[in-house]
Amino acid sequence: MNARVAIGRYGEDLAARRLREEGMAVLVRNWRCAEGEIDLIARDADALAVCEVKTRRASRHGVFEHPMAALSPSKTARLRRLAARWLSDHWLMRYGRLPPGGVRIDLVGVLLPERGAPLIQHVRGVG
Repeated sequence: MNARVAIGRYGEDLAARRLREEGMAVLVRNWRCAEGEIDLIARDADALAVCEVKTRRASRHGVFEHPMAALSPSKTARLRRLAARWLSDHWLMRYGRLPPGGVRIDLVGVLLPERGAPLIQHVRGVG
C-alpha cells in the first residue's frame, strides 16, 4: 500500500469515527461500481448521508490545500449519480421507498498537521 492510499484510509477511519460520535450509523464504506466510489454511506436519524472524505496532509511549511476546497461541482454531480445508483441497487430493493428524511451529500474534511491531532470537519448537505 502506498503512502497516499494509507493516508486516505486513515482519513476515512477518522471520518467514520467522527460520524459515529455524532450519532450516525455508518452503513457502507468504500462502495464501488463502474462509475466510481462512495467513501461512506451513513444513516442520520431518518436521512441517508452519502459522504465524501477528503484528507490532506500539511507540508513542512504548513502549506496545504484545505480538504473542504477539494469538492468540485463535477465531483458533487458524480456523487449524486452514484448515490442514485446505490439507492436503486441496495436501499430501494430492501425498503421499497426512499428514506423519509431524504438523501444528502456530506463532506468530511480531515487535515493532518505536521504535529498534533488531526482536525476533522463534517459539513452536512454540501450538494
